[in-house]
Amino acid sequence: MRVYCFHGRGCRFRPQIWHPRAGSAAAVGTMVPEVLLLAALLYAAAQLLRFVFADADLTLLWAAAFGKQPERVLKGRVVWITGASSGIGEELAYQLADVGARLVLSARREGELERVRRACLERSRLREEDVVVLPLDLLDRASHREITAAVLRHFGQIDVLVNNGGRSQRSLFLDSDVDVYKALMELNFLGTVSITKEVLPHMIRRGTGTVTTVSSIVGIAGAPLSTGYSASKHALQGFFNSLRSELSDNPGITISTICPGPVQSNIVQNAFTEELGKSVSAQADQQHKMTTPRCARLILVGVANRVWEMWIGQQPFLSYFYVWQYAPTLAWRLTNILGRKRVRNFKAGLDADSAYFTKAKAS
Repeated sequence: MRVYCFHGRGCRFRPQIWHPRAGSAAAVGTMVPEVLLLAALLYAAAQLLRFVFADADLTLLWAAAFGKQPERVLKGRVVWITGASSGIGEELAYQLADVGARLVLSARREGELERVRRACLERSRLREEDVVVLPLDLLDRASHREITAAVLRHFGQIDVLVNNGGRSQRSLFLDSDVDVYKALMELNFLGTVSITKEVLPHMIRRGTGTVTTVSSIVGIAGAPLSTGYSASKHALQGFFNSLRSELSDNPGITISTICPGPVQSNIVQNAFTEELGKSVSAQADQQHKMTTPRCARLILVGVANRVWEMWIGQQPFLSYFYVWQYAPTLAWRLTNILGRKRVRNFKAGLDADSAYFTKAKAS
């Protein structure tokens, strides 16, 4: 179809022929950039909204929504958990039992480990021989080889090692003995390295295995009152990031680190203070912390999907990870501002982790 358009006499325009198809193509051509821009804006808005309500890094949340499920990947696998008598380690044991993983539970307190073992058996279809208790002292590095051999004698393999054992710290550097820092590094760093060194050769021989280590948000950022704890977690981060590169010729081996923010547990009650043997006086406020079951579930998703590093924490702690990663200068300023508040509240007897949300007591 052709439409002729004639202008009046003396008009400088000549007769034109309008082709409907040509006009439509031109209109579509001008609309494409607008549609793409609108799609990009909607995507950015959706991601921002998702981040506001996120409790883990977006890679981990993507794996939780669309990746492999722990129920399929971890069923029947042998998982060795250190620090399994309480907190994150205990909850990991329960959820792993639910998915049908065979378990080795280790910590210093054998009585608590037996309690966890009974609970694992009661809530799952695992047999008695599928859940083993092996007391472990991370400071006794000379015993680690024999304990590892005991695991292999019983199960014949170790598919996943979860390095969860360790202690936190609640004290100011100027008030703390150097022995506290030595103890933190011996326990959190060297103890973990020692167990890993015994287990990893077995995994390399089999050509498959996962070593996942519970670090902390303070393994990426710094935090007052935790100078020694933060140092030990930074050491773990550096060690396992370097080890991952060393093992690049072993694609079946996964080295992953877990960086939780504040999580509901007894970690504060068991923390080092300014002197060895002295306990924390303030009671921990769990109100603003992530629940332990949610943290454990995200960890299992990360393990099932071979995520190298997991950031886990409710807002605003999750944002803190991203600021440290992408805007370190701003992160330093925020750390100094929040750090002063954290120290003031600690001196007033408030729990350090909840100090950001509360006011110091009047003196």
